[in-house]
Amino acid sequence: MTENAFRPVAAARRPYLIVNPRSGGGKASRFRIAERARELGAQVLLLDPSRPQDLVAVARRAVDDGADLLGVAGGDGTQAVVAGVAAQSGVPFLVVPAGTRNHFAMDLGLDREDPSAALEALTDGVELRVDLGYAGERAFVNNVSFGAYAALVQDPAYRDDKVGTVVRILPEFLARHAGPELVVRAGLLTVDRPDAVLVSNNPYQVDDPAGLGRRAQLDSGLLGVLAARAETPAETVARLRGGQPHGLTNLATSEGVVVDVVDAEVAVVPVGLDGEAVTLPTPVRCRISPGTLRVRVPRHRPSVAHTGRPPGWGAIRRVASAVGRTVHGRPPD
Repeated sequence: MTENAFRPVAAARRPYLIVNPRSGGGKASRFRIAERARELGAQVLLLDPSRPQDLVAVARRAVDDGADLLGVAGGDGTQAVVAGVAAQSGVPFLVVPAGTRNHFAMDLGLDREDPSAALEALTDGVELRVDLGYAGERAFVNNVSFGAYAALVQDPAYRDDKVGTVVRILPEFLARHAGPELVVRAGLLTVDRPDAVLVSNNPYQVDDPAGLGRRAQLDSGLLGVLAARAETPAETVARLRGGQPHGLTNLATSEGVVVDVVDAEVAVVPVGLDGEAVTLPTPVRCRISPGTLRVRVPRHRPSVAHTGRPPGWGAIRRVASAVGRTVHGRPPD
């Protein structure tokens, strides 16, 4: 990402870290995240999977009690919830990539193979200002998805095998779309009845139509909007196979994006919010808040240079092939 507002900062005096032990198949436990954070002076809340908690309330209470940094060791969905509180409270946010894919951490240049390395930011960190997306009142660090993309998140297998679920479900959904009919409005542009919609916190690279890869920036002040229809399946297949934006509505905008349903009697719509399955009242108004999130990262991180095709490109090509077989009357392998 762009190294905007890259500056050294003093160590947090009262950092507060929320640890989700279920994320990433128990990654936080394997890397002793809670123990290492306590050794570095952080107060740690270890979530109990059998007793769900209101993380917004937990994070707000921590700030009220004097926390001067909020952090999360978990996946993107948990990160987003607490990031919203950190932005609202004006305290820095610490990302510990203890989830499955950790797209947000990837675009911050963090080491996803060793999530404990992110804890160095507690004592030797620098601060970045990045944008934060909102769908209604819900913050998102990566994207909010509707239609086919949201259907992927609703599938129980998605949490365990996200790329595999994309490959398995998306072709069939695009070929035989079911669910509420959508309409997307972004400024003067209106897209009627798209089958899949992805609104992202900063645009994805143009050769990443499934939103599986990287964003070149997290500080552009722009929402990325991708809307796809299966009304012309041959174009869809060609676009996916060639990595071309042709045949898609693909834009970046600083204006708000409204996703609504055609049927006015439908009051809620299924949504994938940073990989979490939720429902939101319609219409869903998406916006971006530029530079609102102060992210604390280690001074020394893996390179953030983005070269070549993003991770997941092979899976995207497999999606294209599966769509082609479905469109032409043959089921996917």
